[in-house]
Amino acid sequence: MDRLTLLIAYAAEAGQQPFRPGRHDCALFAAGWVKLVTGRDFARGWRSTYRSLRRGQQLLEEAGFTDHLAFAAAHLPEIAPAFAQVGDLAVLETQAFGIVAGEIVYCLRPEGLGLVPRSAMRRAFNVGRD
Repeated sequence: MDRLTLLIAYAAEAGQQPFRPGRHDCALFAAGWVKLVTGRDFARGWRSTYRSLRRGQQLLEEAGFTDHLAFAAAHLPEIAPAFAQVGDLAVLETQAFGIVAGEIVYCLRPEGLGLVPRSAMRRAFNVGRD
């Protein structure tokens, strides 16, 4: 299965679940994708440890990260948004994570799965590409 087809299926499944901090939020949406593509589970030990985004932030700080973006930067190579390809992680204007799907970015919001234009991307991380 090619990467875009895999991403579409992953996003469709993610869109069926309600947004729940610590269980199904933008960071765990991104981490689930990274695990699916690379086999590396960066959310191991984080899932179900917080029930609010504020508490998630506190846990990151206690672990030595300023925020979820610093956590991602410690584990994935950052790339210029212009070079992001299908399946790379996007950091959006709102500081939420999304997953690049060509000219759009899938993102998980409290109201459900969303699509935003690629132009909303402010940072990007390479996921499993050489």
